[in-house]
Order: sequence, then C-alpha cells, then structure tokens
Amino acid sequence: MARTPVLAGNWKMFKTVQETVQFFDEFKHLVAEATGREIVLCPPFPALAHASETVRGSNIQIGAQNVYWEAEGAFTGEVSAGMLVGAGCSHVIIGHSERRQYFGETDETVAKRIDAALGAGLTPIVCVGETLEEREAGRTNEVLETQFSGGYANLTAETFAKTIIAYEPVWAIGTGKTATPEMAAEAHGFLRAQAAAKFGQAAADGIRILYGGSVKPGNVKGLMEQEDIDGGLVGGASLTADSFAAIVHFDR
Repeated sequence: MARTPVLAGNWKMFKTVQETVQFFDEFKHLVAEATGREIVLCPPFPALAHASETVRGSNIQIGAQNVYWEAEGAFTGEVSAGMLVGAGCSHVIIGHSERRQYFGETDETVAKRIDAALGAGLTPIVCVGETLEEREAGRTNEVLETQFSGGYANLTAETFAKTIIAYEPVWAIGTGKTATPEMAAEAHGFLRAQAAAKFGQAAADGIRILYGGSVKPGNVKGLMEQEDIDGGLVGGASLTADSFAAIVHFDR
C-alpha cells in the first residue's frame, strides 16, 4: 500500500508571532511545488492563528504541540481541541518525550488526549520511543509495546487509521545522535506489527509512522528509503526555512 509521506516540524518553545509569520512568508514559496507529501508545522500556541492565516491557500498544514482532554472548564493554562481547531489547526502532537519527561505525561493521559483530538477532527501525531538506558538494557520493544497499547487503548481500527505514529528514540532528540536507518526501520517494523496485532493488517498497512530524532537534510533521504519509514517529525532542522524545505524535498 502506498502511504503518503508526512514531513512535520515541531518548533517546541521557539519563535515569536513575528518570527513565525516571517518564517512562513519565506517557507511557503520554497515548498509551493512540493507534491505527493503532507507538510505540517507545529508552532507554539500563541502563534497558531497567525501561522494558519499566513499559510492559507498553501500546501502547508498547521498543528499544535499539545492538547487537553476536556472540552472546557477550570483548567488554568490548558488548551482544548476545539480551541485548536478554531485557531486553524489540523494536527496535534501528543505524548512527546519532553511532555513525558518534564510534565508528567503518561500512557493514560496520552489516550485521553488522542480521544479529545479525534473527537474534534484533529489528526493526532502520537509519539513513542525509548530512552538510552532502556535501549542499552535491551528493552526497546518492551517500551514501545507498552506505550503503543496504553496510548491506543480506546481506539477501534477505524479511529486508529485517523492517527499518525512518530517513533522518537529519546536518546536521539536534540543530541545530534540519530538512529541508523536500519535501527529506525526495525523499530518502525515492530510498531507496524503491534498495529496489525491490535487493529488488523489493513490498518497496519495504512498507518503512517514517522521517524523523529535529529532528522536533517543530510540524513533524511537514507531514512526515507526504508520501507516502514513514512516521514519525519523534525525538531531543530524545522526552525530554518531552507533547512526544512530541503527535508520536504528529500527525493530531489
């Protein structure tokens, strides 16, 4: 089954509103002719509406970096799925390792956020991945199985198909270290097997699994040549327009 690649950028806590608008004014022209792939960028909350307005009519989609699972209420500092849709978002990152490490994210809260996102029509980009300690202990598959089964606990094959998985080995995020294409492909293959076991082979064949972890213009082509790698969730290299454009045009 041919799966449409997804090149997604996670800006984390970088760029003001003005810097965001400046980025997209340049970037949208660099990727205007890119076809056969989806382009998603995830700025910080304050810049989402401005980003959405700036890319209107282009081939670029806007996502958020997190979402709360309640529709509204006395939850100071949180943002609902409906608010993200109102700001022009089509996607949302859920369960990023930094949310797990610093902000108490669990597989249970990941599942709640996925449900909320899908209920509002957002596409969740669901992050899973092991730490260096877990990899060195030979526990990579165990960690991935636990995060996959916990995060996707409430879904059917139909709702699962509306999500995107991002495999992000924690030891490769922002470190300059990158899993070799073969290491990444092995983890992606394991996740696809988990999908087949839980949701059936058709769902597993259709799901897009992105690689995240120091993706750069210099290594994206080798990663994308792997059968089970369907795109990238890019951090630092998505902050510069020409750098991320080079990643989007990985097959040039």
